Amino acid sequence: MNSAGGAGGAAARKFPAVSLRRAQWRLADERCELREEEMEYIRRFHHHEPSSCQCTSFIAKHIRAPLQTVWSLVRRFDQPQLFKPFVRKCVMRGNVIASGSIREVNVQSGLPATRSTERLELLDDSEHILKVKFIGGDHMLKNYSSILTVHSEIIDGQLGTLVVESFVVDVPEGNTKDDICYFIENVLRCNLRTLADVSEERHANP
Repeated sequence: MNSAGGAGGAAARKFPAVSLRRAQWRLADERCELREEEMEYIRRFHHHEPSSCQCTSFIAKHIRAPLQTVWSLVRRFDQPQLFKPFVRKCVMRGNVIASGSIREVNVQSGLPATRSTERLELLDDSEHILKVKFIGGDHMLKNYSSILTVHSEIIDGQLGTLVVESFVVDVPEGNTKDDICYFIENVLRCNLRTLADVSEERHANP
């Protein structure tokens, strides 16, 4: 949706088109227009300072389930596969989920990577904020950092949730900021679509 930054970085590969057929997902399904009061969440919680060789963007998703149901899935840093269909396996370094915790993630085929090492920067159960930074792996997402926030709302008279996720990342050599933003936005939209499906199912069948 919003992007900034320029070309740079160390990798010389182009980002491939990502196949999301497993999730039966279409890009047109995931457009989420935010009202002015909802944009305040972006200004308050999703502040990134990209350098000239980085880009940043955000996506959002309305979910027909209460905040606590959605947050119970999002906060599981140790189990990203609960709503991330491209995650095959996650192994924690240690048993505590807190700022500084590290997970080793193996991903499904279809992405230009097989593994990622990720550090939990912030887990705020009061404000419902999750911040994660990629610190290793064989992927092209160098200096990738994301912020995911969860906000209560009313949808058609029922308790619902707005989820907003933003990121900042280096732009690899040979790619444009549009290349990498489009690639990451597609993956994140797929994740949030699955998050919505799982949350709504849990809410309907507690």
